[in-house]
Amino acid sequence: MLHTYAGYENRVKSNLESRAQSMGMQDYIFRVVVAEETVREVKDGKAKEVVENTFPGYVLVEMIMTDQAWYIARNTPGVTGFLGSHGGGSKPTPLLPEEVERIMKRMGADITVSDIDVKEGDTVKVIAGPFADLTGKVTEVDHEKQKLKVNVNMFGRETSAELGFDQIDTVE
Repeated sequence: MLHTYAGYENRVKSNLESRAQSMGMQDYIFRVVVAEETVREVKDGKAKEVVENTFPGYVLVEMIMTDQAWYIARNTPGVTGFLGSHGGGSKPTPLLPEEVERIMKRMGADITVSDIDVKEGDTVKVIAGPFADLTGKVTEVDHEKQKLKVNVNMFGRETSAELGFDQIDTVE
């Protein structure tokens, strides 16, 4: 968990994502999340939904803690340090999987990790979402993000769909 200046969480998120991309660190810095949730608020007699930051001043980062990845995250503009790091170049303590799961569930994010074994060229059946019950060929697989691209035949045309591993099943 990165500690940031309050109010700069989304800016830190976009800065870190672009730095990871430009420095070729996508294999080490996977996901950057600002913990937010939608709450109903009544103001002047009118109810509206507002997105509220769950942990002001903090950004969650899923990463492999190498010296270079740590350096890139630590030196991102707006970052003041890591939670669990005591300064002097010490590496932070990672959050426990249960803590991450609780935070992600609170945000409404699905964190199911699937061990499905698919590769480019495989035929899969879509079991959930708008393309349910269609079959298609896998064109791209991203095991880190648990996503893949599948070309499905819809209305006589081939359509590319980006799906999660939990939305497909392998075809024998």
